[in-house]
Amino acid sequence: MLAATRVANIATRAGARRAVVVAGQRQAALSVVRKSNHGQIRSMQNLAQTDRDTIMRLLYSIGTKQEVERYLRIFSSSNHPSHPAKFAVIKVGGAVLDDLDELAHSLSFLYRVGLYPVVLHGAGPQLNEIIEREGIVPDYIDGIRVTDAKTLQIARRVFLEENLKLVGALEKLGTRARPITSGVFTADYLEKDKYGLVGKITRVDKRPLEAAIRAGALPILTSLAESAEGQILNVNADIAAGELAKELEPLKIVFLNEKGGLFHGVTGEKLDVINLDEEYDNLMKQPWVKYGTKLKLREFKELLDHLPRSSSVAVISAAMLQKELFTDSGAGTLIRRGYKLFRHDSIEGLGADRLRQVIHDRDPDVLSGEASVTGVLNELKKTPYTLYGDEPLDVVAIVSHPPNETPVMTKLLATRSGILNNVVDNVFNAIKKDYRRLFWTANADDENRAWHFQRADGSFTRSGKSLFWYGVQDVAEVERIVKEFEQKGRLDRAYLPVGPSAPPHRGAATAAPNGTRSYSTMARRVSGSSRGYATAATPPPTTEPKRLALIGARGYTGQALTGLLSNHPYLDLTHVSSRQLAGRPLEGYSRTPVTYSNLSVEDVERMEKDGEVDAWVMALPNGACKPFVDAVDKGSSQRKEGTPSVVVDLSADYRFEDGWTYGLPELYGREAIRVSKRISNPGCYATNSQLLIAPLLKYVNRAALPTVFGISGYSGAGTIATNDPDGRPVTLPKVTPESLAGGIRAYSLTDHIHEREAGRHLSRLLADPSNPMKVAFVPNVAPWFSGILSVLSMPLSEKVSAKEVVQLYEERYGGERLITIKREVPTLPDVENKHGWTVGGFQVHSEGDRAVVVGGLDNLLKGAATQCLQNLNLALGYEELAGIPIN
Repeated sequence: MLAATRVANIATRAGARRAVVVAGQRQAALSVVRKSNHGQIRSMQNLAQTDRDTIMRLLYSIGTKQEVERYLRIFSSSNHPSHPAKFAVIKVGGAVLDDLDELAHSLSFLYRVGLYPVVLHGAGPQLNEIIEREGIVPDYIDGIRVTDAKTLQIARRVFLEENLKLVGALEKLGTRARPITSGVFTADYLEKDKYGLVGKITRVDKRPLEAAIRAGALPILTSLAESAEGQILNVNADIAAGELAKELEPLKIVFLNEKGGLFHGVTGEKLDVINLDEEYDNLMKQPWVKYGTKLKLREFKELLDHLPRSSSVAVISAAMLQKELFTDSGAGTLIRRGYKLFRHDSIEGLGADRLRQVIHDRDPDVLSGEASVTGVLNELKKTPYTLYGDEPLDVVAIVSHPPNETPVMTKLLATRSGILNNVVDNVFNAIKKDYRRLFWTANADDENRAWHFQRADGSFTRSGKSLFWYGVQDVAEVERIVKEFEQKGRLDRAYLPVGPSAPPHRGAATAAPNGTRSYSTMARRVSGSSRGYATAATPPPTTEPKRLALIGARGYTGQALTGLLSNHPYLDLTHVSSRQLAGRPLEGYSRTPVTYSNLSVEDVERMEKDGEVDAWVMALPNGACKPFVDAVDKGSSQRKEGTPSVVVDLSADYRFEDGWTYGLPELYGREAIRVSKRISNPGCYATNSQLLIAPLLKYVNRAALPTVFGISGYSGAGTIATNDPDGRPVTLPKVTPESLAGGIRAYSLTDHIHEREAGRHLSRLLADPSNPMKVAFVPNVAPWFSGILSVLSMPLSEKVSAKEVVQLYEERYGGERLITIKREVPTLPDVENKHGWTVGGFQVHSEGDRAVVVGGLDNLLKGAATQCLQNLNLALGYEELAGIPIN
């Protein structure tokens, strides 16, 4: 916040500039100077350029140069002389007007980089203050101010005064502004008998706004409208801003409020991004989404449904306006329609005509005449390939992946909208999820070349093209792969031979005379976060010490987690609650002495209110967790400072709850966990089953159920509390090895909760999640202590070889540090007391229509405690495997 404010303040401190640039043209403000001598004109131009350069350098302090320049280029291109008001509509709440200096500096900053937003303000708080002082009680029906003649008279005066205050503050900073208090909105009575002089906008005349911008001034509007008969009508400022945006179709619609965004009603966390296509229906069902929040979300959706997908709404404070507009991470709440991604293994899946049009319009080789659309499509058919992209086709990528060869991204074709809304990053991340290594090329003069460098592990340039890759660190291996590409005609010979030299971030002065850009084992990375498909990208791990409370530590899982926490470098276990063990010292935890307590619901609420811990782990039996979670929620709502605590629940109580994040990082991503405050830890069998089935989902046969036959050590059956002969509380297994008589015992033969859990969450990975899948699961208990081995038998929709099955698992889990892939069948020593998951024994039936795979994990570790610590680390900002030994 300080950086953004400093940029705005310093940028406008230089004083008034008579020369302004509008839509790429120097306007009339400079014509007075032209009557002077040529030297004075040159001086004015140099001064304006110096001012702009200073502002740009300051802007780089809140984001990378590449981010800032990309957004500035996109925003500037919207200010075309034929439609100069397409950059942004900014609605200013009445409360924001109370800090006029901050607001004026932020708007003046945009003006000085050549951007002209249309500014519309309300004045609700100011109006209430005056009418209450004059003895009038404000009256609202359904959130709409009832407006009689007296109220309207005061409203007109207040609107005009606030409008002129803002215009005057901008003019003092050298920013030209034009007050526009009428002539833009035409309205009919909303319901005259019910609301009085309140209008419903029927027409927007944008000509006064465009005239102001062409004259080099910011248009500053009020939300007053006129009827066809000339009657002034009051209109809600949010609604007026929405109608204005529908007419102008700007790239950004910004709602400035004093809070700086929208906030989760339970956790209190600011919502970073809302993708309406994906999240709207679920959000509107949440119990905390009510009253004003529900109304705003409904209005935002109705507005964005009328606008191009390139448009988005941002809710932000005035002080953070620059960071929101010019950085990938943003600062407020970004609301957009969102982008559903596709993945097709044939042109027919996308549509030949649609793909031809994309190639025709965007492929640089086709546009330069070096290739034809037909030639590109014919080249595509030479090897197996996959098409990636989003439904509106703002981004289309093509990856060539012949069997047993390194994949190459042959095309990455994006529109301006795809870049502006980070769809290109979403598509690239989907590709990275499918391939452990990848090569691709880009023209050396590509305006988005920095994007490629930031996402590559290495690169070099020859003959006007740059070669990029990730997943390969050895230069010799890169050269071998490139030679193989050349031999098989997958890459130009110009890239051979490969040789190391200076890294790509060195300047052109250090390049070789032939223009070759040097090799780098690690390209530059961008610090900070980036808004992705639904969440922000990864910030650097923290090392800040934090405190954890464990509720229900008596069982095996609690004991396993306690042992792990002893080795955590930053997380301190400060409270351990167990009714049976209260007052006794905690064993197995070596960092500091801890005594068991018996925390009540009231204790938990008070501790959360006072910020005594940063995270809670609920290690309670199924059905016992809710009162404690409710207590944490209640305590969070009463906090005066600090962020609410993270809660990880080890029971099954919240695994089916939409408001909770399901914490299986290897399948459902880390980003949702990083920003979550409520995480349900998956069940042990459910974790094993989902990891087994997920890589084969592309071949799932919906007419037959995948079947998992699982065997677990007796610790998985749970514990009972009793006392030893001396009266001390002890934990004993519910199922003893002696009772099994050396064999196994099947139980819960149908409808096991892990069966429903696995099916529910795997459905999220299907191409059509609306048609949920089912999993058949048969659990068994065995006479060993811990460790699960499961055999998956999965009918396939088409014939697949065992080799292809292995490749599916390698592509899905390559690079996962807690996953081991082996060819032979895993056995108990592969999983018992291990912190990861092991898979192997890949077989396919002789008819090629059924795959059999074996996977296993320790039910107390990766099936419970280790996975819990993964989720805690991610949610608290630590490195994911902090405190977890790598087997």
